[in-house]
Amino acid sequence: MNEFKVVFNGKTEISVKEGTNLLEAERAAGLEPNAFCGGQGKCKKCKVKIIRGTQASEELACRVTITEDMEVETLRRAGAYKILMESASRNVEVKPGIPALPEQKEAMENCALAAFDIGTTTIAAYLLNAYDGEILAVGSKLNPQSQYAADVISRCNYELERGKGHLGKIVRGTMNGLLKHLTQKVSIKIEDIYGISVAANTAMHHLFLGLSPKSLVLAPYLPAMVKEHTFLAKDYDIHIHPEGILRVLPNIGSFVGADTSACLLALEFDKLEELTLMIDIGTNGEIVLGNKDRILACSTAAGPAFEGAKIECGMRGADGAIDHVSWENGQLKYTVINEKEPIGICGSGLIDAVAVMLQCGLLEPSGYLKHSPYYISDKVYLSQKDIRELQLAKSAIAAGIDILCKKSGADYKDIDKVLIAGAFGNYMSSESACDIGLIPLVLRKKITVVGNAAGEGAKLSILNKEEFNRAAKIAKKVKFMELALAAEFQDVFVEHMEFIKTEL
Repeated sequence: MNEFKVVFNGKTEISVKEGTNLLEAERAAGLEPNAFCGGQGKCKKCKVKIIRGTQASEELACRVTITEDMEVETLRRAGAYKILMESASRNVEVKPGIPALPEQKEAMENCALAAFDIGTTTIAAYLLNAYDGEILAVGSKLNPQSQYAADVISRCNYELERGKGHLGKIVRGTMNGLLKHLTQKVSIKIEDIYGISVAANTAMHHLFLGLSPKSLVLAPYLPAMVKEHTFLAKDYDIHIHPEGILRVLPNIGSFVGADTSACLLALEFDKLEELTLMIDIGTNGEIVLGNKDRILACSTAAGPAFEGAKIECGMRGADGAIDHVSWENGQLKYTVINEKEPIGICGSGLIDAVAVMLQCGLLEPSGYLKHSPYYISDKVYLSQKDIRELQLAKSAIAAGIDILCKKSGADYKDIDKVLIAGAFGNYMSSESACDIGLIPLVLRKKITVVGNAAGEGAKLSILNKEEFNRAAKIAKKVKFMELALAAEFQDVFVEHMEFIKTEL
């Protein structure tokens, strides 16, 4: 079989066999292309410019079969991504409870621990002093699985159909790369790390550990593993101290995972007196309602609209993304991440834009866009289809909140505080979220943003073994509701499809 040379962006060269898909060639070249739909030609995010001699054409990489030498320019290349690392924090006594860790303080000066929050979109890593818990360094990367699909269900299906453990392998590789980078920053060896903890949603948890995700995509959607576990890190190709441990926090339900357990630990849900609503808004929205006496949780498949997928000009929060939109002096105003030329719009900008368009009459509460497409900048616009995608996402979250309240016997007004966790919630305008009905309007003044609480819970779990055990106790206390199997979900979902309208 013939081989052909493909040159990407004038510098990255790779040889591939005849018949190779161009998207696969991009992945093989280490370019991590956008392929939110998994290469099905639907999201149109993998567009490239192919140069053949003097002719150039724009095509979708996933629809190109390589039959000749070619030069390729990848389009809409974004710069640095905004990845949230900070969170509300609390201090605990440092008692890792790791057998291999030297006990004497003098021997521990270079000893470290690490914590990971493995999200659908990003991976956050924290390197900690094993003696006093000080944060030595932090780092983050996009989850490399994103190049295969945007949402967890598509990734699970990819793994079942043709992954053969690949999606877990590339995540573990990224983790090793982050650990190497962080230890080099503080001049210690990667072997000086004696333990790591991992918080991840249920699908990321299964893929990371190499567990089959089959049970997550078929009713009754039961996780293959729920309980917390401690393993030897080397058994999962994590290259720390040979006797270093890997602590994996417990899952709660099919799509309420170890990241939610970590959030509940960080926020000490087992001590809360007030009725508290916690929401982690993303591709999969996790919602928790309760206090120390009773905790209910559910997840809603909001879809990847908040991450920019299925939005025609949508993109993740990176250089060039419109991240906030407002109405000032009779004009639409916007800001762009790092003040670059706008090349797309991310989720926070999308919510702001829809809120403003509702307020100034460009958009009906039904979701009808009077002028489609509506241009926010010269090149960035929203279409009627984009509005429908956001309606579906916001309705899923709103319906989840509604059903949890009904099951707990509480009205919206009975909720004492709302905690917004996660990266998207950190950058999202809470007021805009209320203005479009994503979060009940009556809760507008009760919202607090808590940052990456999952990352904080992961840190606590490796610093103190008792905190790790506490996370397990909290998770067991949670009553999980599978909304996909709830008879009333569809009706409540439809009830929340319309936007609400507030005045400017």
